[in-house]
Amino acid sequence: MNQNGDLGSESFGACLLLSLPEDVIAVIARFVSPRDICNLSLCCKSLCEVFDSERIWLVQCEVVKVLSLSEMIQWRIGISSYKAFCRFLGEVMKPLVGVWVHQNPELGNVVYVMPGFLSVVGCRIIPQEVGPLGIEEARVMWSPVFEIICGFDGSAKFFLHGRDGKLHCCLHPGFVMGIEKSCNVLLLEVETRREKELCSEIETVLLGETGVQLPFRKLPFSYRRNLLHIVTSTVGIPVPDLSSERLFPTSKDDEAVLSEHRTMLLKMHKFGGDWNHMNLEDECINIPNQVDINESWKHLGFEVDNRNMDAGNQTQRKTFSRYFRSGIKHILGRSSSLKNTSSSRSDTRPWNLQKFLNFGDSIGLSLKASNIKLSSYQGWPNMDETRYALYKLPIKNPIANEEYAGLWGGTFGWPPGKCTEDKPGKALFLLMLSYEESQDGTERLLIGTKILEGTHYAMHPNGSAMFVIKIDSPSFELFPFDTNGEDFEHSYAGEGTAKGYGFRYPGYKPGTLFVTSKGLLMFVWKATKVVLTLQRLDLGELLRKGVCVSPLPPCLNFAYLTKSHTNVFAPERRRS
Repeated sequence: MNQNGDLGSESFGACLLLSLPEDVIAVIARFVSPRDICNLSLCCKSLCEVFDSERIWLVQCEVVKVLSLSEMIQWRIGISSYKAFCRFLGEVMKPLVGVWVHQNPELGNVVYVMPGFLSVVGCRIIPQEVGPLGIEEARVMWSPVFEIICGFDGSAKFFLHGRDGKLHCCLHPGFVMGIEKSCNVLLLEVETRREKELCSEIETVLLGETGVQLPFRKLPFSYRRNLLHIVTSTVGIPVPDLSSERLFPTSKDDEAVLSEHRTMLLKMHKFGGDWNHMNLEDECINIPNQVDINESWKHLGFEVDNRNMDAGNQTQRKTFSRYFRSGIKHILGRSSSLKNTSSSRSDTRPWNLQKFLNFGDSIGLSLKASNIKLSSYQGWPNMDETRYALYKLPIKNPIANEEYAGLWGGTFGWPPGKCTEDKPGKALFLLMLSYEESQDGTERLLIGTKILEGTHYAMHPNGSAMFVIKIDSPSFELFPFDTNGEDFEHSYAGEGTAKGYGFRYPGYKPGTLFVTSKGLLMFVWKATKVVLTLQRLDLGELLRKGVCVSPLPPCLNFAYLTKSHTNVFAPERRRS
C-alpha cells in the first residue's frame, strides 16, 4: 500500500478479492468471523468500503442464528448499523439465550432468556397448572427477571426487574460487565465506579502496589447481600404494572408499543429518575443509577468521620479519601494487631469491604456472565447457594442416535389434557432429557431431569430424575389404556421416581417409556399405571402467548436464596 492508501503491486490478493461480484463476497462472508471481517477492513480503504457494507454485516447477523431474517430487518430501524447489531447479537444475545436455573426455590426458579425487541428478556416461568386445552393452548404465567436493551450503537443496557415494599413494580438500571461466549453462570453483583483522578496515597495503602480491585465474590455473603439491597433500593425507578406491558413482539402491530418501551428504558438508563423530562439527545449532567460510597458505608453500619473535612464543595472522591486519611492509623493498627493474634477470620471483613469500596467513588448494579468449571449430577449443575447466580442448563438439540434430547413439557394423566370436574387443572412439568452412560459404561441411559413442577409442594426438588431409561433395552410391556388414536413406535424399559427422599436419594420403581408416531412420550409406572405424558415445547412461543405477573423484590427476583419446597408465587400474590 502506498502513502495515499491505494493498492500497490503487493496487494494482488486484495485486488483479486475486490474484483469479485458483491454476491460472491457476501457468500464468502458467511464463512468468515466478524473479527476477521474487521481485520480485512483495516487492510486498505477499498477493502474497508467493501467489508463495512450493510449487506456484509446483515449476512453476519444471519450467521449468528438467533433471529429470523424478517426480525433482523424489523429491528434495524432502531440501531445505527447492522455492524452494531451484529455486536449485540453475537456478544450478548447468543450466549444468554436458553434455560437458566437455580436450585432454590425448588418450585419456581426456571428463567428462560429469549429475544425481546432489540433486547434480551429473562422470564421466570411460574409453577402452575394447565387446563383442559393442554400446554400449547394454555396461557402460561411468567414473571420478568431482567432485560438487556440494545443501544443505538449496539451497546448493552441492563435492567433488573423487581418490586418495592409497597408492591410497586420497579426497574433497577445497571451495567453489563462482560459476557463470555461460552458462559454457564450469570452473576448479579455490585460494581464500583470511579473518576479518572484517584488519591494515590489511599489507593496504594488499601489496594497495594498492583492496584487490583478486590472481587465482589471475595466479600462475605452478608456484605454482598447488603450491598445489593442498598443499590437496588436506591436506583429503583417506579414503573407501571408490567402485566400490561409487552416485552417481546407477538405480531407486527406491536412494533410501535415495543419501540416506545425501549425508548423509555434507554432514557431511564441515561437519566435515572428524571428520564420522563429528558430526550435521548440531551446531555447527562449527573451520574444516575449509582450510589455514593459514603452513603453505602453508612448503610452498612459504619460511621463516616467528617470532623476534619472541608464542608460544601469537596468532590465525592476527596470526601472519601479524607475520611480514610483521618482514620488510616486506626485501621492499620487494627490490621496489624489482627496479624499478631488468633482473632477470628470475621474481624478482617470490614477491612476487605474498605478495599472493595475504596476502588471507586460510587457503586452500581452489574451483570456478569462467566464460564466456570462446574460439577454436575445427572445433568444438574452443583450450585453455590451463597451467590446471586443463575446456572445455564446444557439443553441439547436432538441429533442422530439422540433423538429424544431437549426440552419437554407435560402433565400426569391420559389422554393428554383430560381434566375432571373435581380437578379442572393439572400441574405443569418441564423436563430436560439428556443422554448419559451408566456408571459401569455398559449401557446408554436417557435421563428425564425435572426442572419445573407446577404443584404447591415438591417431595423431590428440581434436578431430580423423573425417570431413567435404558435406551438400548426395548420393552415388551403393552400400553395399559386405550391408545386414543395414537400409534406406538417404540417402548423402552426403565425406572421412574417414586417414594424416596430428596435430591440424590429418590426411590425408583420399574416402568416403561412409550413413544408415539406423533412425537409424544409417555412414561408409565408398572405397579400404579400412572402416566406422565410429555411433548416437545417451544418456550418462547408459549411465553409470547402467556400472562405476565408481578415480580419478587429485586434481589430475590434474580435468585431466591432461601431453601423452599413450596411455591413462592402463591396464588394470592399473583396479578394477571
